[in-house]
Amino acid sequence: MTVNDPSLDAMTVLPVRLFGDPVLTEPAAPITDFDAELRRLVKDLHDTLDDQQGSGLAAPQLGIGRRVFVFDVMGTRGHLVNPTLQFPDEQEQDGPEGCLSMPGLYFDTKRRMNVVAKGYTMHGDALQIVGDGFLARCLQHETDHLDGVLFIDRMDSERRRAAMREILAADWHGTVKVSPHGGGFWQRR
Repeated sequence: MTVNDPSLDAMTVLPVRLFGDPVLTEPAAPITDFDAELRRLVKDLHDTLDDQQGSGLAAPQLGIGRRVFVFDVMGTRGHLVNPTLQFPDEQEQDGPEGCLSMPGLYFDTKRRMNVVAKGYTMHGDALQIVGDGFLARCLQHETDHLDGVLFIDRMDSERRRAAMREILAADWHGTVKVSPHGGGFWQRR
């Protein structure tokens, strides 16, 4: 039986947390309840991803420490709850990678070329996604967000230093951001 939930019809775009917000470096909690709240979160993630015109978005990027992300890569659109990754081979790719939490910045990052992502749908059904190339990069990037790892953490030290110089010089960097949690703000210096 399908329940028509009108609250899922309205578009909700939430603010994306920026580099420096502590929630981005904390591991997210596994999801145990596959309920209306989770379905709403998946919809909000998709709405925000569409608004930002990105390829992927994880719940911690909205300040929500739960293990779910959405993606939209070259016609492949979906979500994954409580993902785990397996790598069928050792093949790597090296190329530009960006993040909605570091808007407008792209840095060459090594990733595995092929990945098998396993997890669940928002309804609790088992799901497996096999990806290569850019889809594999996206699945790894978003799973890293759920583990509290940023893509710059995957870089060698020379690339990471160069990336940090650009991040620190970015026009969005150093600004005061009002916390969506209320009761304060954080500032990156």
